[in-house]
Amino acid sequence: MITINNLTIQYGTKQLFNNISGRITTGDRIGLAGVNGAGKSTLLKILAGLEESDPGSIIRSKQITCGYLPQEITDLDSEKTLYEEAETVFAGLLNKQSELDEINSRLADSSSLNPEEIKKILDRQGKLQHELDCSIFFSMRAVIEKILLGIGFKKTDLNNTCNSFSGGWLMRLMLAKQLLAYPAFLFLDEPTNHLDIESLTWLEDFLSSYNGALIIVSHDRAFLDHMTNTTWELSLGRLFVYKGNYSRYLIAKEERLNIQRAAYSNQQAMIEQTKRFVDRFRAKSTKAKQVQSRIKQLEKLELIELEDTERHISFRFPPAAASGRNVVKVRKLSKNYGTQSVFNQINFDLQRGDKLAIVGINGAGKSTLVRILAGLIPHDSGTIGLGHNVIISYFGQHQAQELKPEYTVFESVSQAGSGKTLTQFRSLLGAFLFRGDDVNKKVQVLSGGEKSRLALVKMIAAPANLLIMDEPTNHLDMTSQEILQEALTQFNGTIIIVSHNRFFLNQFVNKVLEIKNENATLYEGNLNYYLEKVAEAKKESSNKSDTKSFTLESKPVYNKIPKKKARQEQASFRKEKGLRLKPYNKIIIKLEKQIEKSEKLKNELEIALAKPDLYKNPDAFAEKSKEYANIKHRIEAYYEEWEAAHEKIENIEAEFRGKI
Repeated sequence: MITINNLTIQYGTKQLFNNISGRITTGDRIGLAGVNGAGKSTLLKILAGLEESDPGSIIRSKQITCGYLPQEITDLDSEKTLYEEAETVFAGLLNKQSELDEINSRLADSSSLNPEEIKKILDRQGKLQHELDCSIFFSMRAVIEKILLGIGFKKTDLNNTCNSFSGGWLMRLMLAKQLLAYPAFLFLDEPTNHLDIESLTWLEDFLSSYNGALIIVSHDRAFLDHMTNTTWELSLGRLFVYKGNYSRYLIAKEERLNIQRAAYSNQQAMIEQTKRFVDRFRAKSTKAKQVQSRIKQLEKLELIELEDTERHISFRFPPAAASGRNVVKVRKLSKNYGTQSVFNQINFDLQRGDKLAIVGINGAGKSTLVRILAGLIPHDSGTIGLGHNVIISYFGQHQAQELKPEYTVFESVSQAGSGKTLTQFRSLLGAFLFRGDDVNKKVQVLSGGEKSRLALVKMIAAPANLLIMDEPTNHLDMTSQEILQEALTQFNGTIIIVSHNRFFLNQFVNKVLEIKNENATLYEGNLNYYLEKVAEAKKESSNKSDTKSFTLESKPVYNKIPKKKARQEQASFRKEKGLRLKPYNKIIIKLEKQIEKSEKLKNELEIALAKPDLYKNPDAFAEKSKEYANIKHRIEAYYEEWEAAHEKIENIEAEFRGKI
């Protein structure tokens, strides 16, 4: 167990943590949320024991192990192979094996040893052998390979040196080392940044059976929703704990903020009223005592502070210039780098308004394909046909390098956009975390992440009807992702996008192109549809491999059922199905009535809570707020029961499908 006990951290005038407290136990699944600069990464480092805190602020149970994955690469021995670097996790076991080998060599030539020395050596030999037998030492290679391959490496990579891999792959190696170490408390800071969808799915499966505690900072909402059941939020130096994953946290937080805003307004009204009383009667001697009492009351008052929540900024793309109905037509497109084939004879069509996600493992050729489509690099064979009046705007990682260092942030964007006002440019920059004086910063002083965000804003500001985007969410926080997601959903042009952010993609794409083994497969649906189809294909493949193949002679022969008997069986099935569906249909009818009644009461309470006079009576406000919270929880419970009943009905329907 790790206990946080009144942790306070201050940097200059900024108080990062103000007496925050909390507790983490084995098995916890915690998502750590908060705006940029709230201290999420700092808290992870303190909990992992990598940064100092006041004595007694962090209390750890004896002999617990902690693992920490940072956002950026730390020291790796570049001369070691991939396998050797992963193997360093088991240095203790390897040292024991080395010692055991040395003991065995000494015992092989024991003529110079006396009986007492031999006894001591045999005791040590037995202890070491027992410790190795009880560990995973003898299955170590299989475990290392399983983790490395699961995280996206190939078997041929194992003997390559670390310095032959890019930064993204080295981050995967660091993640693999933490998973191999299997600590009791695992702290992950943006673990999904360098993973493709296939590796992400594997990681979720691995962590779902992880026995230790997980504390995760991530901008991948789908990952947080799947992996966590508690959310810690850092805000204004305080720590708030919410039950539930990230999506549930957002609902609960909004309820808390509504109450906080009402309490703030109520307190401000009281302060204003008190100040008016003091100003009015300050000069009257008969009221001096009351005036002094009111002044002391104000001095002792604990002010309610509104949280520094992200202001809701939204923007829309300007209406895209009309293009032809057929926007992109790709036929037999192939690309090679030397003798290495990237993809071969790809075919797909996009029509006006289509929003296509391109997915596949890292190195499959996704970025290569979008750069070819954007006209930045040539292809080797095949054709790309663009429709009438198609205007392309492209965002890729290299775009940040093409920004002019002498320009300010504002100048960089205003050069790209046309027909926008000063306010519109500032709102657009604000949506991507460039606020206030940030817009006057020179490009040359920006960090790599800031340059990528600026390049994205510049791309968005340019008028176009075909947007081609390569990993646009890599340096965006949750709020900026939501703003971009909403804008792309409303965009009336065509989109081609490469991203591993599942929640982000799923909201607006209607087609998915998977590049795998040099080929491409088009799925007509959103990302969930694609993932379902991939899961079905894996299951079918697994079933086929598990099923024994029959020769023609060994295949069972099924006699045809006479028509009359078939009709009788169908009637029997219909009756059985009706009997089994009946109780769930009753439950649904009952629940729908309860939901309708509760929703009506909820609307009435919302109207009551919107009346300003209510906040003048704190008791009445508290009572109404409690009643409102209760009715919302009740409605949520009704919907859960309703969904469960529908799931039962769907299962029964599926069971009888094909029988009736």
